Amino acid sequence: MVTQLARFTRIAEVLGRHGFGIALHKLFPGHPGLRLAVPVPAPVPATQEERVRLALEELGPTFVKFGQIMATRTDLLPVPLIAELKKLQDQVKPVPFSEVCPEIAKVCPVTENCFAEIDESPVASASIAQVHRAVLRDGKQVALKIQRPGIVDLIETDLQILRKAAEQAGQVFPEARVYNPTGMVRDFSHQIRRELDFLNEGRTAERMRQNFAGTAGIRIPAIYWEYSSPRLLVMEYAEGVRIDDLEGIRQLGLDPKAIGSRGFRAYLKMIFEDGFFHGDPHPGNLLVDRDGNIVILDFGIAGALRPDKQQVFVGFLLALVNADTEMLITSLEGLGVAIPKSDRDRLQDDLFLLMQDLDLEGSISRFNFAPFATELAEVMRRYRIALPANLMLLLKVLVMILDIGVRLDPEFTIAQELSPYLAETAKRNVVSPATVKRASVTLLDAFDALLDLPRYLNLMLRRFSTGMIRLDLIENDLRAFQVALDDASDKILLGLMAGSLVIGSSLVLRASHQPLPPGLEWTPVLGYGAAILAGFYVVYHVMFLTLRQER
Repeated sequence: MVTQLARFTRIAEVLGRHGFGIALHKLFPGHPGLRLAVPVPAPVPATQEERVRLALEELGPTFVKFGQIMATRTDLLPVPLIAELKKLQDQVKPVPFSEVCPEIAKVCPVTENCFAEIDESPVASASIAQVHRAVLRDGKQVALKIQRPGIVDLIETDLQILRKAAEQAGQVFPEARVYNPTGMVRDFSHQIRRELDFLNEGRTAERMRQNFAGTAGIRIPAIYWEYSSPRLLVMEYAEGVRIDDLEGIRQLGLDPKAIGSRGFRAYLKMIFEDGFFHGDPHPGNLLVDRDGNIVILDFGIAGALRPDKQQVFVGFLLALVNADTEMLITSLEGLGVAIPKSDRDRLQDDLFLLMQDLDLEGSISRFNFAPFATELAEVMRRYRIALPANLMLLLKVLVMILDIGVRLDPEFTIAQELSPYLAETAKRNVVSPATVKRASVTLLDAFDALLDLPRYLNLMLRRFSTGMIRLDLIENDLRAFQVALDDASDKILLGLMAGSLVIGSSLVLRASHQPLPPGLEWTPVLGYGAAILAGFYVVYHVMFLTLRQER
């Protein structure tokens, strides 16, 4: 069991050795793990970005995975750091077979009853799991993906430390809040926990296998559920050459250009037809077997795209193909990108300049999509506009499969492969089942509202007639109403006073049949005079206020 203090001390030692101790002291001032850490001298690499990469690799699987995911966030991190994060290696020394064997025993207590043979030397070893080749009792060859012992406790401890560091970063470094560090760590925690449950990966593989059941040339290994568990995944063993091995593909008697086109179309199908795509298509996860099938491996990372978002993403790519900046911004907003109105015009100008360099009709060997995607993210970062993680994953997948297409066929072009597919997809989406369903729901909602209109109108008129109408006034309007009411009350009061004086004076004169006592004979005259002055004041005030409002 890994304690937080022991793990924090280890992290402090590694970061201190690579020159990041000051930042750690700012985040966790006075933490006991910092006092226990003893810096160890080590050669300092040339750049800060390289030191970040080396520190993450030394800290182990949690930090390596976090760095690999952040390598896709070109909208948040500078280009030099992204370049180093892409070099992160997830290969470690394998543990002895005797240490991972208990995971097999949990599913199959008597190993010989399930497997005729297990190769104790792993064919691959990563920070979370290692893969062993085996043979079932019926002779079928399978691959056993076995989780490394103790890895769950280590990752959970690291996630708690990362969460606290993200919370502190938002308080200590206010400029970091725009990147939402706590949200980044929360999303990462969700993803890596899903990867730790191998049954999730098995379900992803099974779903993609069903999606490609009727597609020739694409192969997804079958999952053997009866032998699998959250920490052990047993799948069909696949052999072949890496998809970027041109010489190996030719030795199999296959055409690399055809393989590249087929693989590109397979990923377009995942995105625009299935709405569920493989999220890590690097050449090591794509093999070509002797029959010419493209074998897709490692389903730990997958993305989803709802039908409504599929149509918006088609518009996004069509905007790139047609160099239409207005359509590009509209599509970005449709994909969940919040663009402030104040920045819209300047952003459109920057995107227009960026797209002038997009040679879509020429060979993609002259135009590399990867720098364009990086520049697009850099523009967004300059305006502090965060792109949704799913959109970044989509762009990453497109960049990777286009890069493979160029390796297999130097004349591979976007106009040749992407444009016809997008046009076909756009037409299909117009009358797709999802579109028809949305249109039907909208039409039914509108019809229901039309039927309810007489009832609501009758209810409104009834409330008008009974005086039960409720008015919601905002504070500014209420204050203005109160001032106007006070002014009107003052004028009414003056009017009442003037009227009272006139009436009172008249009554005094009418009731006086005899001369008034000395000193009171001027009382009616004073009353009339005061009433006239009050009347003049009210008239002047009303006329002055009216003229001021007209101006």
